[in-house]
Amino acid sequence: MRLTDFGRDEKEVLTEGINLLKGANEILKYSYETCSKIGIKEEYTFDELDRFEALTSRFSRASDILIQKVFRRIDIIELEGSGTVIDRINRAEKRNIVEDAEKLKKIRRLRNDIAHEYLPEVVSGIFKEVLRMTAILIGDIEKTIEYASALQ
Repeated sequence: MRLTDFGRDEKEVLTEGINLLKGANEILKYSYETCSKIGIKEEYTFDELDRFEALTSRFSRASDILIQKVFRRIDIIELEGSGTVIDRINRAEKRNIVEDAEKLKKIRRLRNDIAHEYLPEVVSGIFKEVLRMTAILIGDIEKTIEYASALQ
């Protein structure tokens, strides 16, 4: 919980998180559509690399907002213990917010790889995996927005 969250209604904080998530999801969809058209290649132009860098950044940001902000706030509202990231993901699956906790855990690991990978020969593999996992992330985000609307 951030210092600025003290004294605020939990549902208000959830609403802010959902609004962030909606915005992140829209820009993620845009990048996903753009990069899907580019596809996976051996070599990319600088413009294509920029577009994939934007996608990976937006993928990471959206997954962070989903797991770190929104799932955490849902747990607080539903009086669950805070626990670990894995606990939050597993609880989201039990609530039927996410279809498959293992896939969301893979998204989380991919997010960590994006943040820490610098080798050019590995980056193409990350692009491929992000393209594969983005549709799953978008689906989980949309189900979460629907679930959270009942809590607001």
